[in-house]
Amino acid sequence: MPVTLSIVIPNWNGARFLPVCLEALRQQTHPALEVLIVDNASSDGSQDLIQREYPWVKLIELPTNTGFTGACNTGMRAATGGIVALLNNDTEVDPGWAAAVVDAFARHPEVGSVASKMLLFEKRDHIHTTGDFFTTDGRAGNRGVWQKDEGQFDREEYVFSACGGSSAYRRVMLDQIGLLDDDFFFSGEDVDLGWRVNLSGWRCLYTPAAIVYHHLSATGGGVTASYYDGRNLIFILVKNLPGALWRKYGGQILRAQARQAWAAIRAWRGQAARAKLRGMIAGIIGLPRMLRKRRSVQALCRVSAAEIDALLTSDGVG
Repeated sequence: MPVTLSIVIPNWNGARFLPVCLEALRQQTHPALEVLIVDNASSDGSQDLIQREYPWVKLIELPTNTGFTGACNTGMRAATGGIVALLNNDTEVDPGWAAAVVDAFARHPEVGSVASKMLLFEKRDHIHTTGDFFTTDGRAGNRGVWQKDEGQFDREEYVFSACGGSSAYRRVMLDQIGLLDDDFFFSGEDVDLGWRVNLSGWRCLYTPAAIVYHHLSATGGGVTASYYDGRNLIFILVKNLPGALWRKYGGQILRAQARQAWAAIRAWRGQAARAKLRGMIAGIIGLPRMLRKRRSVQALCRVSAAEIDALLTSDGVG
């Protein structure tokens, strides 16, 4: 029997995107799919649309907005497949996307996570991400973002982590390392999970055959994203970076954080800049909670600091 791929789609007032997203899933060549939409108390009629037009979708209605992390975790707990994928509601997947994801896991038993080739929805020859990178000075980013797709990322390869807009995980691995961190709410939760993937000895594989088109920042961004970006990067670093790498790169990381804070102060008139600074302050205030979590995260570690070091980049290109 084919492996069941469970696809979890978090939704908050995304009715305008759902028809394209779900029709693309209906056209998948992989025969064993389970599609779950977790709705964060939408007020735009999303629930009625799903129930009326897409009865094959499992709809989970939450009474309040639990954020990206809360919705995804609810869906992942309810999913029954051996592989669980997270997919943004503002995406359109290629007909062979699900088959490519399942095939990548089948060919690579060492892989616990698979990253897709995500292209811009409105400019389909340009890249959103081909997996995430993480730098030695503590920055996370999307490989190839904004680049024209000219085949430069058409090779299957290991990457640091998979973008949460289209990421897939082995269930057996999630049972070992846990789900998304609910404290993150929105932004950076995929990279945080990627750290646990790597620390526990699993790998993340980027496969260019799994193609997704994405309305970049259609359902997030602006002030909200700036706040959580500033806060959650600090959370990621405190929870996940091994002590040996803090000793090696701590100076670089603190200088990079100082540069970001100074840039936000200089741009104080901008709402996003103020939100970024508020987020960084919230990250510092949240240090005790993250330090408590750090103990359990570091206990997962099954690889050497040198092996983790080899996954980091110095130039931010992945």
